[in-house]
Amino acid sequence: MRKIVLAVLAICATGSLFAQSDSTVKKTILSSRALPASNDHLMIQVGYTQWSGKPDTISTSGIPRSLNIYFMLNFPFRTSRHMSAAIGVGVGSDHIFFDKTNIGIAANTSAIQFRNVNATSVDTASFKKYKLATSYFEVPVELRYVANPDNARSIKAALGVKVGFLVNAHTKGKNLENRAGKTINDFKQKDFSKKFFNQNRLSATARVGVGHFSLFGSYQVTSLFKEGLGPQVHPFTIGLNISGL
Repeated sequence: MRKIVLAVLAICATGSLFAQSDSTVKKTILSSRALPASNDHLMIQVGYTQWSGKPDTISTSGIPRSLNIYFMLNFPFRTSRHMSAAIGVGVGSDHIFFDKTNIGIAANTSAIQFRNVNATSVDTASFKKYKLATSYFEVPVELRYVANPDNARSIKAALGVKVGFLVNAHTKGKNLENRAGKTINDFKQKDFSKKFFNQNRLSATARVGVGHFSLFGSYQVTSLFKEGLGPQVHPFTIGLNISGL
């Protein structure tokens, strides 16, 4: 995930250099139609994530969260200074935490299994902290509106979609404990596998805010897991969007 984030930041830096070198041309072409309040070339999103359709047998815990970073290109409409369209690239990651649960992400089974160790009669060990993390390369597209194109602190809103391509899926456990909650071993364990997951995802997005800050929401239309290989859950996220450049 760190390598992916660094790659996106490098893309952002390169895009910024091209934007600076091409600023004279852009000013000539766009003239008074430029939208300084809604360019939002760089977007960083931090959100709270949950699974719609999650079965009661799956016990989540903690604060499930998402981190998204996108570099966008903004294209003003010729017919209206208030409207524009944007397309970009970036990465999105979801981190869902579980309580007393072992997930067979790499197990040789016909479907992914979420095993609640508290439901067993034996003294089964579990991790004190346990999460499922997924990372996607994403292409977001937005239709944007800004109330006052000449004011960087103007009210603005956007509706869009994003297409994601799964690049990583893994579980991570920390601090192995017995059934009584006593530490057995202080170590970390990671299991990697993408076989149970849909390789592509389609999400609907929306955001509204003022200036560089806005609230955003997203809903994954496609299921997280392949049909027949896992529960048909649809991640959704609400959170804070910070934009600029």
